[in-house]
Amino acid sequence: MQSSPHHRTRRHLTLATAAVAALALTSCTQSDPVTGTPGSHGLRDPLFPKLGNGGYDVSHYALDLDYDPAAHHLKGTAEITAKATQGLSAFNLDLAGLTADSATVEGERAAVNQAGSELTLRPRHDLRAGETFKAVVRYSGTPRPVTNTDGAREGWLRSADGKLSVAVGQPSGSMAWFPGNNHPSDKATYDIKVTVPQGRTAISNGELRNPPTTANGRTTFDWRMREPMASYLAMLSIGTFNVWEGKATAEFGADGETPKRTVPVYAAAEESVDAKSLALRKQIPELMDWAVTYFGPYPFDSIGSVVTRGRGDVGYALESQTKPVYAGVTDGEGASLDEAQLHEIAHQWFGNSVSPKDWRDMWLNEGFATYAEWMWDEDEGGDTAQEAFVAAFEDDDNWEFPPAAPPTAKQVSKAPVYEGGAMVLHKVRQAIGDDAFFELLEDWPAAHRGKNASTADFTAFVQKRTDADLSAVWETWLYGGERPATPNG
Repeated sequence: MQSSPHHRTRRHLTLATAAVAALALTSCTQSDPVTGTPGSHGLRDPLFPKLGNGGYDVSHYALDLDYDPAAHHLKGTAEITAKATQGLSAFNLDLAGLTADSATVEGERAAVNQAGSELTLRPRHDLRAGETFKAVVRYSGTPRPVTNTDGAREGWLRSADGKLSVAVGQPSGSMAWFPGNNHPSDKATYDIKVTVPQGRTAISNGELRNPPTTANGRTTFDWRMREPMASYLAMLSIGTFNVWEGKATAEFGADGETPKRTVPVYAAAEESVDAKSLALRKQIPELMDWAVTYFGPYPFDSIGSVVTRGRGDVGYALESQTKPVYAGVTDGEGASLDEAQLHEIAHQWFGNSVSPKDWRDMWLNEGFATYAEWMWDEDEGGDTAQEAFVAAFEDDDNWEFPPAAPPTAKQVSKAPVYEGGAMVLHKVRQAIGDDAFFELLEDWPAAHRGKNASTADFTAFVQKRTDADLSAVWETWLYGGERPATPNG
């Protein structure tokens, strides 16, 4: 603001000098004329219309977090690098249960407004369409769970004794621990730095950039996820963990047997379930060998797992990118961890590397991962894929709705998305033959690596690579609402 007369060093200014000074002061204290418009709050996803935000595309998140388990307090700084997809006078981020203390856009303080899970930033200067910008949000508070429309809890999950915290995000929980564009269509790379009390371990996606460092009784873990990741796949676990480390095949050579590339395995377990889960965690290289044989080169730079306590505490199973989370030695639904691990490892190709464009496309995640289980069982001498298909066909739960058309958000994780989706793939296999189908299992994730894909993208991709008429498969098994008279229908 302009200084008062008795603070001026010169009491007498000419009229011209005063006019110039006033003009300069105005240009420094007022924003440029408004040329943009606010980005939308919500991307109008058919199932979760309020998730995500419009007007920009994030390329990178750099998160710097400090967590005090005793006080259950989180302090964070999120630096978000994004490109404006329109002229922006304001834009939204998703943040739930935490308070944005301040924000800057391109180094200048931005106005902040917070209502529910919507955080609105208004830059001092409008952003031009196509402009790459950095927004920095400093926030703090007590992180809490997020409850889905189906009653499931995600977000920040904390054990009753406060010694273990797990942050998971499908479909909306990531907003419980960092602000972002919370929709799978906006994938980004991540740096996640976490400081916790000495003796605790903080585990997140990707690989450690540097060895953990300790100062003044607190240890910092610095993780990096180099490949694009959907926000719902971001994960953070804080507690006392034991870690088994090894190597796994990521790509075979020309002979199909000699490893051409390996990646590190980082398989952690909360200390109370370490002994019970160690043998199962050591199974990861074997499962990876099998998966790479069918799905082609592994799309990331590491693989691993985080085994938490049982479902009654912070139990949760999710295909978090590079480090799936498991509830104790089961997947949270009663299946043993070895069965669950194959499912979640398959997700690294189907769902993580190739992510859905919107939540209706969830069957492309779960159908492929479920079909991987059928294939594994067949290879291990169990039921054949055909026998698994017939059993799924006869299960009434799988016909509640079409796999590609969950009617509401409550149905996005129901049986038709999983086994119904797997049945679609089996019918594709029958229609195009084994050779073409197994090529498809490699070609689909390779062609869309690090990207998003829709159901329409998949059907077009399959149709382009075969002379078979698949219209009946799509109409009856993918979009149809009624069960055929026989499995051959």
